[in-house]
Parts: sequence; structure tokens; C-alpha cells
Amino acid sequence: MSNRSSDRVRLILPLLMIGIGVGLILVVAVYWFTRDRQPTTTDFPNVPTASEEQTYPEIPRVSLTDAKQAYDQHTAVFVDVRDAQSYASAHIPGALSIPLSELTNRLSELNKSDWIIPYCT
Repeated sequence: MSNRSSDRVRLILPLLMIGIGVGLILVVAVYWFTRDRQPTTTDFPNVPTASEEQTYPEIPRVSLTDAKQAYDQHTAVFVDVRDAQSYASAHIPGALSIPLSELTNRLSELNKSDWIIPYCT
């Protein structure tokens, strides 16, 4: 190996090591700053925000306190209107699973005289 080639290797090797080190630091920094990040609406572009949701003022909202009391006293029927996969992952014990897309066709499964509390979260 000529003197010129060894000089080039001595110059390139430290620069290569510095480049690898900087790359590793960047990978760790990206991981560090994204691991505890809370999801935002931009993470879920197809989910409507509260201002975009359809509201039905003629249908009263049930407070969490009233819903919990109805649950404890068994005075309401809870209907999970999420898809079957979401229901399978977690749901209110005893809740019926009737996905929103099937609700119109499955209304006959519900008793009109019951207090029906649908939920989707």
C-alpha cells in the first residue's frame, strides 16, 4: 500500500466513525421523542373531531354518572355500536354488540320499553 493510500484511509476512517455515531444518535433521539407521544387527530385522519360529529339534539345525552348508576342497578341495556373486532377487544360487561352498520336491520332485537344506552368508545 502506498503512503498516499494509507493517508486516505486514516482520513476516511475517523469520518466514517463520526458519521455512524451521528446516525446512531439520531435514531435514539427519534425513538426517545416519539415513544411517549400521545396520538393526535392527524394520526387518525378518518375519525371525526367533536365539531365534525353529527349531533342529534332531540336525543338526550346520558351522563357518565347516570350510565354507571343504570349499569349498577341493571335498569338499562348497553349497546356497543362499534365493529365486532373492537367489541371483542374490550366492552362493557353484558353489553350487546350491534355494530352501527347493522343497527337498522337489528332493531327488532331491542325492547322499545327498555332504556337503551348505545356507546361507541
